[in-house]
Amino acid sequence: MLEKAYAYVRETGISEMSLRPLATAIGSSPRVLLFLFESKDGLIRALLARARADELDVLTRTLPPGADAAGLAVWEWLAAPANASLLRLWVEAYARSIGVAEGPWAGFAAGTVADWLEVLARAQPPEERDSPDGLAHRTAVLAVLRGALLDVLATGDVDRVTAAVRRALAPGA
Repeated sequence: MLEKAYAYVRETGISEMSLRPLATAIGSSPRVLLFLFESKDGLIRALLARARADELDVLTRTLPPGADAAGLAVWEWLAAPANASLLRLWVEAYARSIGVAEGPWAGFAAGTVADWLEVLARAQPPEERDSPDGLAHRTAVLAVLRGALLDVLATGDVDRVTAAVRRALAPGA
C-alpha cells in the first residue's frame, strides 16, 4: 500500500494530499489507510521516509573521490528527467518542513541536509573531511546542487544549468 501511495504522491504532490482521492487512486479506502498508518500524519511520515530512502539509495552509491567530483556525479542523477517526480516531491517536503518543530514534516529538511553532507564527506579524503574547510567545501557543493535543482525544476533548462554546475564544481573553480 505504501508503494502505491508513494507513486501517487510522486505524481500529485504531498502537501495538499487528501485521503479519499489517494485511497480511490490506489484501490483502497481511507479507513484502510488510517488502520495501516494510524493517521494522515502517520501516512505522511511514512511517505517522507520512503522518499528519503530513495534519495539515500542514490546518494550512497559509490561516488568518485572528492566533494566536487561527487557533486558532479550526484548532479547527473539530479538532472535526469526520470527523477523529476521524486525531486519535485523532495522540494515540496523540504520547503514544507522548514521551521516546523513538530508534526509529520518536522526535521525533514534538516535531515536531508545532514544526509547529503555525510555522503559528500565520504567522498573527501579523511584530512579534508575532518576540517572546517572540508565542511565548508561540501556545504558549498550542496548549495550549488540544491540551487541548480530548483532552477532545473522551475525552468526545465537542463543544459544551461548543467553547464553552470560543471563550471562551479570544476577543479580549481
